[in-house]
Amino acid sequence: YMDLCHVPTTREKSWYLALMAPNIKGPNYAWLDPSRLYCHPQGLQDCLTDLLQPFQGDHIDMVAGIDAMGFILGAAAAAMLRKGFLAIRKAGHLCVQTLTQPYTDYSGREKVMEVRTDAISPGLRILLVDQWIETGGTMRAAIQLVEQLGGVVAGVAAICIEDSEGGRWIQEHYKCTHCIPPQLQSRFDRHQ
Repeated sequence: YMDLCHVPTTREKSWYLALMAPNIKGPNYAWLDPSRLYCHPQGLQDCLTDLLQPFQGDHIDMVAGIDAMGFILGAAAAAMLRKGFLAIRKAGHLCVQTLTQPYTDYSGREKVMEVRTDAISPGLRILLVDQWIETGGTMRAAIQLVEQLGGVVAGVAAICIEDSEGGRWIQEHYKCTHCIPPQLQSRFDRHQ
């Protein structure tokens, strides 16, 4: 049971990370479940404020979220920014014309992602949002879809961007934001 009303008297930066639940089901699951954070009104609010702060004053036309958990943060970010929201889907769900992109996800599985072709016009500036960037494979596929349609990646936002080869590549090439304080980063990289 989670106390949804409790807010710490002094809200340290990233205090809401403690709301995330550890994996109790074993190695076939992610090591941490961030979705518990979304249930907490102030936690969700503060997480979004931190994620969007670096983009204050930046030109963003639309927010795109990645299937599936990126839909939650992405739609909430779009509402906060008063922008439209574009869902980047796992292939096979959209009944309109799409562009597809194969990729390998964090678990090493080959997958395909798709986006509708009528939502991105050349030069449209898009903030890409996902819950977590582990190997970077999923986010890179989303970046490729946006750029193939002529869109511009205005930024990449996730609760955590792990210090993996793919995570570093994304941070070197795009404006990125995440919620993990520098002193905790190595613990998240080691899944502790």
